[in-house]
Amino acid sequence: MKTFDGKVALVTGGTSGIGAATALALARDGAQVVIAADRPDRQDQVLREIESIGGDAIFVQADVSDDRDVQAMVTATLDRFGRLDCAVNNAGITGDVKTPMAEIDRDNWDRVIGINLTGVWLCMKHQIPVMLSQGAGAIVNISSIYGLKPSDAGHAAYCASKFGVVGLSKTAAVDYGQQGLRINVVAPGFTVSGIVDPNAEGATEKYRTMTEKYSAMNRLGDPRETAAAVVWLCSDAASFVNGAVLTVDGGDTTRVY
Repeated sequence: MKTFDGKVALVTGGTSGIGAATALALARDGAQVVIAADRPDRQDQVLREIESIGGDAIFVQADVSDDRDVQAMVTATLDRFGRLDCAVNNAGITGDVKTPMAEIDRDNWDRVIGINLTGVWLCMKHQIPVMLSQGAGAIVNISSIYGLKPSDAGHAAYCASKFGVVGLSKTAAVDYGQQGLRINVVAPGFTVSGIVDPNAEGATEKYRTMTEKYSAMNRLGDPRETAAAVVWLCSDAASFVNGAVLTVDGGDTTRVY
């Protein structure tokens, strides 16, 4: 018997990077998976990979900053699979970088906070009642190393949103911990994704410098490494873990040696 046999998982931002790796890992462990993303451009590949290992998955287009989209996403999950046991709220954007805080454009601020923080709140707002009705559930929200330390990359909106995810998640963990729900956070370091692409033109030197500065292991993370942490937090093996923040960053960041 697999770890998630009979369980249903929902992964936002599930068509690339950490989200896609998490969806595949959950499916490999027996979960039926709903993959949600704002742009329907990469879902076919992820769905094919899940089908190739005998998994069952669907794609739902949803903008997590839109309450109606989020509600429809959860409804589609229930319509197809009848329940929701695990949710991984991973959808996020970086927004402007190398921009001092007072120079951030208001539209950029609103968009980053809307997706990265309000989006996590909206997802939990609609996921939690379903899980409460079932008597159990696990939610993992994806923050960042920049949810634990100041940003030195000039993206204050991103940093603020990821700090917010940590506070929101810890508070929700207290609100619902006695009702059968566990809510935790994973804070990845620089990890290969659609945003962090070491194969992009001219990126080699950029990421060499980045890994020297931010990773004690002197390399970028593989999205499967973060996915493994997420899957563990969703599993019964983490049954007494609630309100935790698990960093997956290769070791101490911003090192001075």
